[in-house]
Amino acid sequence: MADRSGGVGVSGAILQDYVATSRDAGAGAPWLGALRQAGLDRFQAAGFPSTRDEDWRFLNLAPITGTSFRVADTDAAGVTRAALAPFLYPIPGVITLVFVNGRFAPALSDRHALPRGITLQPLAAALAAEGELVRRHLGQYATPVQSGFTALNTAFVADGLFLRVSRDTVLDAPVHAVFVTHSGADGVATHPRNLILVERGARAAVIESYVSLGQSAYLTNAVTEAVVEDGAYLEHTKIQRESERAFHVGTTHIRQGRDSRGLSFSVSFGAAICRNNLDVVLDGPGIEAQMLGLYMGRDRQEVDNHTSLLHAHPNCGTREVYKGILDDRSHGVFNGKIYVTPEAQKTDAKQTNRALLLSDAARIDTKPQLEIFADDVKCTHGATVGALDQASAFYLKSRGIGGALARKILTYAFAAEVLEEIPYEPVRAALEAVVMSRLEARTEG
Repeated sequence: MADRSGGVGVSGAILQDYVATSRDAGAGAPWLGALRQAGLDRFQAAGFPSTRDEDWRFLNLAPITGTSFRVADTDAAGVTRAALAPFLYPIPGVITLVFVNGRFAPALSDRHALPRGITLQPLAAALAAEGELVRRHLGQYATPVQSGFTALNTAFVADGLFLRVSRDTVLDAPVHAVFVTHSGADGVATHPRNLILVERGARAAVIESYVSLGQSAYLTNAVTEAVVEDGAYLEHTKIQRESERAFHVGTTHIRQGRDSRGLSFSVSFGAAICRNNLDVVLDGPGIEAQMLGLYMGRDRQEVDNHTSLLHAHPNCGTREVYKGILDDRSHGVFNGKIYVTPEAQKTDAKQTNRALLLSDAARIDTKPQLEIFADDVKCTHGATVGALDQASAFYLKSRGIGGALARKILTYAFAAEVLEEIPYEPVRAALEAVVMSRLEARTEG
């Protein structure tokens, strides 16, 4: 199948075969077949995005669209708990669900007793057990018309995380969904689909990890839809630590209701090409939302963060901070849009994007945007791009700390503004270790 940029992408035969093989997850659900077909039709009509699309113009997708991917083998053989250990977090009470090549792996998961009012299961199981509830939400927020990748994911929808936290219920420990691609996965594609429902007055925390056990070249095309109802709270963390030969396209859509609270973290370290789409819709007054991101690039990695924040009601406050560290010939993109409708008076929105370039060949394209149609608002945005601060480096040198160590300290301090806000100490410590390891590798190189 040719896309508009001239690539092959996913061949028609493989696409049809994959849709056919995924239907077993929703047997007896005509609406699911119709949803998949809508995704397939949209993808066949529109194809992948290209640099001619404004939202994708900074990112060259040719390595993805020019590759024919095959259906991933769902056999979890060879994936062990020991192999997964570096990607797990010893948080008290954490509930871990593991998906291997896009399908649930019960032998690797850790599901203990849940409080009443919590439904947690693979999406494949929820399609049968919670069919009507899933039908009301799945595909209603991240829709096929948004991009070719979302359309493709919708055509392939079969498994992922399903979480429902009932009204006024508190989930004390986080849910950790680990999506792992095992070694030897060259040329495969997976399309995880997650659905998170936090009902009125409820509280939940979800961590999504996308990891690999080797250095294969494959495609992960993930979509998460999250609904946070009135007065509810969701803390959502997405961590991408995939093979640096892989491709990752992730779309997260969060819809918040009146007086709700939302906290979103995005951390990207892996993949040859990584595109993160984060859409947050404030669907009521009195909402607060934070969007925090950290990304690192080296060699020729491409890391693109595209965020969209819709203020459609009054008295809402948002804060967005994204920071990038780019080395060698890597390329970063930040495209953040805040849209304030005429009804959204008393909006208080702050957006900040900062990029640290560690080499002369590293580059960043940054495009912060404000579109404001209300007159009683406080909205600011800012972007800074530069090398390490020479005044700070001189200060450290005057205290006997110079050269590589000073650069490492200053680079870590730059990342710490985001990392220190991660509420779970084991997650924070593990990610700090990854950052330090990258900086150590640069120093040794």
